[in-house]
Amino acid sequence: MIKPTVAIVGRPNVGKSTIFNRIAGERISIVEDTPGVTRDRIYADAEWLGKEFFLIDTGGITMDDQAMNVMIRSQAEIAIEEADIIIMMSNILDGITKQDEEIAQILYRSNKPVLLAVNKADNPEQRANIYEFYGLGLGEPYPISGAHGLGLGDLLDAVIAEFESIHLNDEPDNRIHFSLIGRPNVGKSSLVNAISGEERVIVSNQPGTTRDAVDTSITTENGDEFVMIDTAGMRKRGKVYENIERYSVLRALRAIERSDVVLCVIDADTGIREQDTRIFGYAHEAGKGIILVVNKWDTVEKDTNTMRDFENDVRTRFRYLEYAPIIFVSAKTKTRLTQLLELVKQVYDHRMQRIPSNILNNVLMDAMAMNPAPTVSGQRLKIYYMTQVSVGPPTFVLFMNDPELIHFSYIRYLENQLRQNFSFEGTPLKFIKRKRK
Repeated sequence: MIKPTVAIVGRPNVGKSTIFNRIAGERISIVEDTPGVTRDRIYADAEWLGKEFFLIDTGGITMDDQAMNVMIRSQAEIAIEEADIIIMMSNILDGITKQDEEIAQILYRSNKPVLLAVNKADNPEQRANIYEFYGLGLGEPYPISGAHGLGLGDLLDAVIAEFESIHLNDEPDNRIHFSLIGRPNVGKSSLVNAISGEERVIVSNQPGTTRDAVDTSITTENGDEFVMIDTAGMRKRGKVYENIERYSVLRALRAIERSDVVLCVIDADTGIREQDTRIFGYAHEAGKGIILVVNKWDTVEKDTNTMRDFENDVRTRFRYLEYAPIIFVSAKTKTRLTQLLELVKQVYDHRMQRIPSNILNNVLMDAMAMNPAPTVSGQRLKIYYMTQVSVGPPTFVLFMNDPELIHFSYIRYLENQLRQNFSFEGTPLKFIKRKRK
C-alpha cells in the first residue's frame, strides 16, 4: 500500500515538534521553548497499529509579513497541499487565539481531513476546558499532552481511521514500476525523455528544475509494459535552499515506495559525491531492486581502462550495493537505453523470484558443511532449515536453536551462497531469524 502523508501544522510554540518526535519514535525535530525554532519541514516514517505513514513537522504559521515568517508559512502551506491528512495543533493554556482561527480558515480551504489536537492538557482540570475548541469548527478536539504522551493513542486512532476515506491510487497494476533518483542535475529528466522518446519532462541544466514525481507509461516492441517515475533531485541536508525543493525528498521517497526497481543515477562528468551514498540508501533500505546508472558517459574522455576504473570506484564507494548491476548510458546519444529497460525487467524478475524450500535447504546444508556455524560462549549455533516466505524483496526465515548466536557476518556468508547459486542480481535479500519451537 502507498503510504499516506500526515502533516502537523499550527501556530508557533504549541508543541508540534514534541508530538512529531513522540509519534515518529525518535528525537528528530529540535524541541525548544522558543517560537519559530522549527523552520523547515521535517519528515519521518511513522507507524500506528500496523499502519505506516509519512509524518511531516512544520514551522509555526504566523500571518505577519516578516521575511522569515513568510518563508515558514510558505513551507507549511506546501506541506498542507501535499498531505493526505492534517493534524492542526493548538494548546489548551492559551485557549483559541486569533492565529488559531486564521489557520483554521486555511485548513477549511484545503478540503483535506483535519483533526484538531489540543496540546498541554496535562491534567483533568486543564482537559475540562477542551469544549472551547469546538468553536474552531474542526469537529471533535483531542486533548493531548506532548510532555507525558497522554491522549496520543486516541488521536492516532482517529488518524488511521481516515486512511480508509482517502484515495491513494493503490489499484493493482501489473506493469513494472521504476523510478529514477539522484542528486539534482545528474540528467534524470533527460533520461526520462530519451527512454520514453517524448519531451514529457522539462529539461534544464539548472539544478532542481523537476519538482514533482511524473509517471510515464512505456510499452516496448516485445510487449513489456513499464511505468517510469521521474523524481525531483535530492540534495544533501543543509545544502537545499528553495522551499519547494526541500519537499522533493519526501516526494522522491513516495516514488521509491511505489517502485519495483529504482535507477540510482550517477553523473559520469562530475563523478560520485558524498550525498549519492545517502540518497541511494533510501532505495536499499526500502528493499527495492536497484540498478546503478552512470549517465553522461558520452562526456567522459576514455581510454581502455576508463570504464573498469569507474566501475571499481563505484563498487568501492557503494559497498552496500554490491548486488546492484552497473550500466553506463547517455541520455544525449541514447547509448544502451534499450539494454537499460531489459535490465530493469531482469532485476524485477530476480526480485520476484521464489526458490522451493527443498532446493534452499540443499544450499544451506552445503554452505554449513563448507563453513560450519560458529560457537559462541561455548554454545554452537544450529540452523535447522530455511524457507522463503515472500518476494519483493526475497525474504527468508532461518530456523535455529538460538537467534542470539548468529552473527551478521554468518548471515552475510549465507546470503553470498544464495547469490552464487541463484540469480538475485539487483535485489537485496532479507533474512528473518526464528527460534525453532
